[in-house]
Amino acid sequence: MTDTPTPDESATDTPATLVTATSDHVGKTAIAVALARLAADRGRSVGYMKPKGTRLQSNVGKTLDQDPMLAREVLGLDAEMHQMEPVVYSPTFVEGAIRGTEDPDALRERIREEYEALSTDRDHMFVEGGGSWTTGGVVDLTDIDIAELLDARVVLVAEYESPNDLDDVLAAADAFGDRLAGVVFNKVSEDAFDSLDQDGIPFLESKGVTVFGAIPHEKELAGVTVGELADELGAELLTDAPTDAFVERFLVGAMGGDEALRYFRRARDAAVITGGDRADVQTAALDASGVACLVLTGGHRPSGAVLGKAADAGTPVLAVNTDTVTTIDRAEGVVRGGRTRDARTVERMATLLDAHVDVDALV
Repeated sequence: MTDTPTPDESATDTPATLVTATSDHVGKTAIAVALARLAADRGRSVGYMKPKGTRLQSNVGKTLDQDPMLAREVLGLDAEMHQMEPVVYSPTFVEGAIRGTEDPDALRERIREEYEALSTDRDHMFVEGGGSWTTGGVVDLTDIDIAELLDARVVLVAEYESPNDLDDVLAAADAFGDRLAGVVFNKVSEDAFDSLDQDGIPFLESKGVTVFGAIPHEKELAGVTVGELADELGAELLTDAPTDAFVERFLVGAMGGDEALRYFRRARDAAVITGGDRADVQTAALDASGVACLVLTGGHRPSGAVLGKAADAGTPVLAVNTDTVTTIDRAEGVVRGGRTRDARTVERMATLLDAHVDVDALV
């Protein structure tokens, strides 16, 4: 690891909170920006930075990372993109790093300089991690390194479905050490809430890990609408059905019709991805109440009978020109990423934080 600064050598004297996560897609952005907004509501002048851009449009590093732009809109900031996101952490960047073409010291200095500019005259800086807390290791810029560089206290965002998830929390807590202020659990389902509340949180606190609260699963934050999914996939809508239903998962229709029907009937809030020439699978999906839409691949148009059945069922049918494997990869990223980030998302998250988390301890 590159030598890290002591607190006396940190970028500025402005207090900083780094919001990191145990894995991708746990709601880190919404929580980071909402915390900053709640701090602003309490009369503090706040700033935002995401040192590593990880939401990418292409391997060569053209970023579509909307997180800094969202923060700028919600918080009324005037900083430029290159300031708020000084390192674009693309596959091409990583390849260069392991070949020795990226200088970790120069990257750290770039982050430090931009942070100093952003934190000038600010009461509090909110820094968003990139991906999971381990992202950036090839250039000594994990979120541990960022926290040391900026002398930030750390808030860890984690999901909880079963006690097994506490392994990841404890590993992160051990890695961050005294810099970890505490944990916020997000997207906790009703089924898992009692286990977390009665067993998980007391266990963590017995290990010296503070838990600030647990945010319940909320469909409007966890999923994307059919319309948003269609936009992200560049799909053609073949029916007039409403596209405001939420999609939280996707299923692949690659089996026979009878088996597919049994499979689809166990689903809820699902998009079924299958070949445009698989009428048997399409029909089975339309018979399942938990299927929110069909995504048909390969550029094939379904039969008139299938479209008629979809119209009767009020189920949207989307068509894409990409093959099934490519469509699955893209859909997985869209659905796992959750609802398109906008100011309403931050507003809702701020309300949830106020209701379920010790915000005063955080900001």
